Amino acid sequence: MSNFQLGLIIAGALVLIVVVAYNAWTTHRNAPKRPRPAEADPTQEPVARHEPAFDGAVLTGAGLAGSGAEGEAEPGFDGHAVDLRDALDLPVPTAERRGGLDPLIDAIAPIVAEQQVSGDAALAALPPTRRAGSKPFAVEGFNDAAQQWETPQPGQRYLQFQAGVQLANRLGALNEIEFSEFVMKAQGFADAINAAPDFPDMLHEVARARELDQFASEHDAQLTFVLRARHAAWSPGYVQQNAARLGLVAGAIPGRLVLPAQGPGLPPVLTLTYDAQAAMSDDPEQSAVRDIVLSLDVAQVHRSQQPFARLREVAAALGEAMDGVLCDQNGTPLPAMTMEPIAADLEQLYDKLDSRELSAGSALARRLFS
Repeated sequence: MSNFQLGLIIAGALVLIVVVAYNAWTTHRNAPKRPRPAEADPTQEPVARHEPAFDGAVLTGAGLAGSGAEGEAEPGFDGHAVDLRDALDLPVPTAERRGGLDPLIDAIAPIVAEQQVSGDAALAALPPTRRAGSKPFAVEGFNDAAQQWETPQPGQRYLQFQAGVQLANRLGALNEIEFSEFVMKAQGFADAINAAPDFPDMLHEVARARELDQFASEHDAQLTFVLRARHAAWSPGYVQQNAARLGLVAGAIPGRLVLPAQGPGLPPVLTLTYDAQAAMSDDPEQSAVRDIVLSLDVAQVHRSQQPFARLREVAAALGEAMDGVLCDQNGTPLPAMTMEPIAADLEQLYDKLDSRELSAGSALARRLFS
């Protein structure tokens, strides 16, 4: 073999090595980022699950009758990772007594029995479903000892009851058909316990329902940010690992994590979602996630928890740790200057809800905006 032929073979081998190395580097560079093995994977031992679009530029209302809407807001977006411990130490709203039927958002019919009725008998007389159409239906008894209304309890005795149906929710206002179903269910309960109901005027209650639905439609906001990968995509484990550092835990739905509220039974402060198919993949570490959605249901979270500030902090921390850019739902990057006007609009929204005794995060607001 001549020196020339040997040189060609060596040159060809070097070219082949360079091509293979380049392809390996490209594959590695474009592969979804994986969680660091030194850290525990939050998916291996699931934490207790906590579960019950407003583009990035403006605060708008979401109709209760199913019309879509979205928004966002709050100060201090410096683009650096943040420590949420201070935010997590915010005061917890005290428990309210207005968690049951309330004339502010319910049509209520008093029911007086001919004689005392046991809680067991009252429970047996309740209709099998607790809805009238799309609206929640409930019956309460007045506990003389505790001097409060409550869901009938075994072992207690009641003389006075009240049946109620919610005037509005995110599916719309109570209508005449739903009111009629409410009357039928309440009358059936009253007949079963030998009691007489006193129903409110249907037209009056339906008119109240429409007015309440109009107010709620104009003051319902669900805030949404999108965090998009600048370069390499993320694996589901990588997303979960970085979110777990900020206090988010696995939700009940694949591809969903939540920042839990401080009190038991309360909705999450904010949610993080990504492609559910990637989360359920047979090999999730090979699944590519290019964007995640951070959202806040404004009416469900008390303003004292500063939910929007925490949403921004989480977005900033994840953006830096994962090399992502914060966008609106159309994929347009959001500069920090867009946040302050949204924050001001959000504070006005909180004030309007307060003035109507439907403060964000209150029991009544959580019922109405559901």
